[in-house]
Amino acid sequence: MARKIFFVSILSIVSLISIVFYQWQKFYDGRLHVVFCNVGQGDGIFIRTPKGLDIIVDGGPDDLILACLSNHMPFWDRDIELMLLTHPHADHMNGLLPVLKRYTVLSFATEKLENKTLGFQALIDSIKAKHLTIQYAFAGKKIKTPDSVVLSIVGPTQEFLTKTSPGGTIGESSEFGSLETLVSYGIFKILLTGDSQAEELQEAIDAGYLGGVDVLQVPHHGSKTGLTDEIFEAIRPGLAVISVGKNKYGHPTPQTLELLKSNGVKVLRTDQHGDIEIVSDEKKWFVKGRE
Repeated sequence: MARKIFFVSILSIVSLISIVFYQWQKFYDGRLHVVFCNVGQGDGIFIRTPKGLDIIVDGGPDDLILACLSNHMPFWDRDIELMLLTHPHADHMNGLLPVLKRYTVLSFATEKLENKTLGFQALIDSIKAKHLTIQYAFAGKKIKTPDSVVLSIVGPTQEFLTKTSPGGTIGESSEFGSLETLVSYGIFKILLTGDSQAEELQEAIDAGYLGGVDVLQVPHHGSKTGLTDEIFEAIRPGLAVISVGKNKYGHPTPQTLELLKSNGVKVLRTDQHGDIEIVSDEKKWFVKGRE
């Protein structure tokens, strides 16, 4: 009996070491990973920096993002270094609550808009219970990680928020200001847009905050009001990613899909391709599983 217990223990230790070794090689490869999680109709984006710092941009409408995090983080890593909320709509916000319960979140940032919903209040209560300070981000703010990944907020400006949401609130069915984040690593650039509209993107371009990018997250799940030919001319993406699920809004719209097609941009969609993982080594980039 003792011999059997000894061999079972040895086997368990060897198995654990093998799992740790495999995950260490997989998740600490010295490259930037940006994952558009398949969270249904909503946005949930996970970023893992070259040295293993973890960043979340939005959390989707429910707890589906937890499966995405489990698939793209080593099992022993329970820290989220930065949680970023583009705007307080349920399909971007609700999934952050289960993340706050399961992981240790070290910092939180969002735009300076509120929502009158119970969901938004629950999120704020949870953030306060974790003793996190809410940082407000506007165009021009930069967050640089120790391993040289830069998150540049390119929109909105305070003036844009005041103009579009003069009361400082955003309705659950009205899209106004939404954080637009340019993620840079070396010469690689990927633009995360949340539910921003063409007017806000154009303002970022006109102000000089935004130029060419490698990958574009199509704004607002592919709605017809997020992009124009002028914006495409300015940013020239090589790949467009649409975060979308089954919905009643007709997202992505035929107009947006035609705009992408007419500009010769390759399109990937979370509802068709599942999690979409972009990987970069500062110079080159590729879609994992589609090399």
